[in-house]
Amino acid sequence: MINVTKTYLPPLEEYEAYLKKIWKTNWVSNNGPLVVELEAELKKKLGSKHVFFTGNGTIAIQIAIKALGLTKEIITTPYSYVATTTSVLWENCTPVFVDIDPYTCCINPRLIEEKITPDTEAILATHVYGIPCAIEEIEKIAKKHKLKVIYDAAHAFGTIYKNRALASYGTISTLSFHATKLFHTIEGGAILTDDDELAAKISLYRSFGHVGDEYFSIGINGKNSEFHAAMGLCLLGKVSDFIERRKQLFAEYDHALKSIDLIRPTVPGGTIFNFAYYPVIFKSEADVLKVKAALAQQAINPRRYFYPSLNKLPYITGADSCPVSEDYAKRVLCLPLYYELASEDVTRISNIIVKSLV
Repeated sequence: MINVTKTYLPPLEEYEAYLKKIWKTNWVSNNGPLVVELEAELKKKLGSKHVFFTGNGTIAIQIAIKALGLTKEIITTPYSYVATTTSVLWENCTPVFVDIDPYTCCINPRLIEEKITPDTEAILATHVYGIPCAIEEIEKIAKKHKLKVIYDAAHAFGTIYKNRALASYGTISTLSFHATKLFHTIEGGAILTDDDELAAKISLYRSFGHVGDEYFSIGINGKNSEFHAAMGLCLLGKVSDFIERRKQLFAEYDHALKSIDLIRPTVPGGTIFNFAYYPVIFKSEADVLKVKAALAQQAINPRRYFYPSLNKLPYITGADSCPVSEDYAKRVLCLPLYYELASEDVTRISNIIVKSLV
């Protein structure tokens, strides 16, 4: 079985070394020493003043929305994982969808201002597939209209944009460290900000509103454990190796698939890319289904990242049409891509795709 991704697990003895530390301290949760160490290392790597390790990437977005005090409309993308939209809904805000740029697959900044109303409070944009959003244009719009900016950087770990970690941009940026990600902590996520006042709120909201043994504010359990932090500490130093291998596999796919007409998202200039996913956009949904069926016969499972376009979710009502997102969502497949994927498998997968479209 070849899936769209495969979770990298470090040598067991490396993880066991951290487990011994946990057994020695008997400290398993509530900001233990490994969580503190991981947050400190992430601050250095990502260039952010404040980093909060969370239970997952979804709760990270929800806490970000709560910390910013958002209660009304949030402009967002219809082309992302479902958690981006459901986090907005879960916090009783209204998602306002703006179509995507056909080159990057990220939110189209040229369409944002026409969706701004007196109730608009923020922009929540996703760095899709680890590709940077149009950061300068979004920041300019946000400043003009006094809006907050949250970047869903779930795919963006390891991407550098204009000499800064992509995850360091925005009023707040959120990350996912789920087991499917390039860097993972099995389950996990993070909230990043340089704003001290916001950081104080996030710290409270993540941990039940506690200050010491007292309850100081509203809060939720958004923490993570020493066991998850241990996995992150095992993997953090290997990220450059993960990216380099994915870059090699990327090039092999590009070469093997050059004979067929596919759209590949464009990475903007000034970017050092993380090669988090290998998305291809076929000519038609019929081609997608044909390729998916042919690969399934060989126990190969790509994924329709992202399908459906989020403005078409069954629990979304009254959303405007987003024709580019709706079109791409029907025609996209992410092919298997992970550190341990063999080059021979890239060739085999590509050959199946090419033959199925002849």
